Amino acid sequence: MFRVRRADIRDGDVLGEIHATAWEAAYAPFFDPEFAARAVQSRRTRWHQRIAEGAATILLAEDESRPLAMSAYRPSSARPGLAEILTFYSHPDSWGSGVAAALMTDTLRSLSDDGFARVHLWTLRDTPRSRRFYGKCGFTECGTARTFDFGDGNLLDQVEYERGC
Repeated sequence: MFRVRRADIRDGDVLGEIHATAWEAAYAPFFDPEFAARAVQSRRTRWHQRIAEGAATILLAEDESRPLAMSAYRPSSARPGLAEILTFYSHPDSWGSGVAAALMTDTLRSLSDDGFARVHLWTLRDTPRSRRFYGKCGFTECGTARTFDFGDGNLLDQVEYERGC
């Protein structure tokens, strides 16, 4: 039903579309409208450079008609020996379709293939949809929290999740 593959330089626009659209639906309400509009635009245009830099593994899930979800991971800079999922988004049109679960399964398989035994990620405390999803995927909340500034000086609470690969 869904195919997951590594993204390449030709996927920059579609990665930007998925990221921007999902981020806007999930996170824009936390910000001033002008800042949110700039943040959405930034997410539309940053992926060509990120792919070219090669600092993370980027996966793209698609159905027979179009790409729908994306993930990006790399070795954790804060927790040696673990991987960190930096980005995990699905287009709002695909919410509830199963594509995010398929992408997470393949992301975890890819992490294991890359030699990682454990992975962690951060998500906003006040995003129940993402927190439920990570729980359904076998992640557990670590009990670690931090504040994060997306660039507007508005500190938002994030919680950390972890699981084996």
